[in-house]
Amino acid sequence: MFGFLKKKLSESVEKLSEKIKKKEEKAIEEAERPEVTKLPEFEKKAEPEVVKPEKERKPEKGVEKEGVKERKPGLKEKLAGKILERRISEKDIDSLFSEMELGLLEANVSLETLEFLKEKMKEYLVGKQLKRGEIDKEIRKTFERILIEIFDCGKIEIEKLAKDKKPVCIVFLGFNGSGKTTSVAKFGKYLKDRGYRVILAAGDTFRAASIEQLEVHGNKLGLKVIKHKYGSDSAAVIYDAIEHAKAKGVDFVLADTAGRSHANRNLMDELKKVVRVNKPDLKILVMDSLSGNDLVEQARTFDESVGIDGMIFTKVDVNEKGGGMLSACFAVKKPILYIGTGQGYDDIEMFDPEKFVRDLVGG
Repeated sequence: MFGFLKKKLSESVEKLSEKIKKKEEKAIEEAERPEVTKLPEFEKKAEPEVVKPEKERKPEKGVEKEGVKERKPGLKEKLAGKILERRISEKDIDSLFSEMELGLLEANVSLETLEFLKEKMKEYLVGKQLKRGEIDKEIRKTFERILIEIFDCGKIEIEKLAKDKKPVCIVFLGFNGSGKTTSVAKFGKYLKDRGYRVILAAGDTFRAASIEQLEVHGNKLGLKVIKHKYGSDSAAVIYDAIEHAKAKGVDFVLADTAGRSHANRNLMDELKKVVRVNKPDLKILVMDSLSGNDLVEQARTFDESVGIDGMIFTKVDVNEKGGGMLSACFAVKKPILYIGTGQGYDDIEMFDPEKFVRDLVGG
């Protein structure tokens, strides 16, 4: 998972550390190089040496009274204290990002996210005195800190919502083929396994076989599916599911919706109606993590249209790049709630920003 991004981060940090070491070695070499002084054109006539009585003689510089010459520290030793520690400069950070920029862009990290990373690195590191052997470690640690800041957009404890209200209505939104229906089924099993009563609402009345697909999942998982005919009003289907849940004491209504392009205004208006009529407790945007740079635009448009509360990213287990997830979080400042890690019903994980970033930076 995210092998490409891990590799680029690791390579860039190593290159910066190597550059700093080479600069230091060059500084030592230059400092130790003997200075070449020109001989005077005319030598002064040597004056006769006056031998002073032994008592009046002063010990020569570098010679102790006992006649043992004092050891002067070499230039390399004088510089040792300075070389053992290094103050990070803006040029060092610029150098790091000149190495990293192309790799991060290839990993689908947006330009605005890249600039934020760069400025934050400067804020945290420039002027910081570091031991020579700790530069690599400190850069990684700082990267980890900044990435956690981006990914950690708060936490929604979904199970706690059911303590205050029943049913809790959660609407799943997203682009065509993003994995909404499968995510609804996975999340339904996740909640059922924790003892909650769950029903599914077949709000996708547009795509062929979408209702049957949700029913297959429902039958396998033992979850009731509320449905209407194809072409029915999606808002009405979800409304009926909520009313049924109220009557039966159900904890959660998980509503599927039709996949829609974020660029299609009519379909986005239909989604606004679903939200306006049913006032869901949560609106979760489901996105295919392999969609790359388009994830930023998807997240922004859905958020501006209906106001998303959180995100689920699918196919994370086969994603080698991962920069799109980072950029989407940075763009909308909404939390990732879960990630899809496979095709099975149990292949869904609660997102832990710290664990996720530690694996990314340390990998």
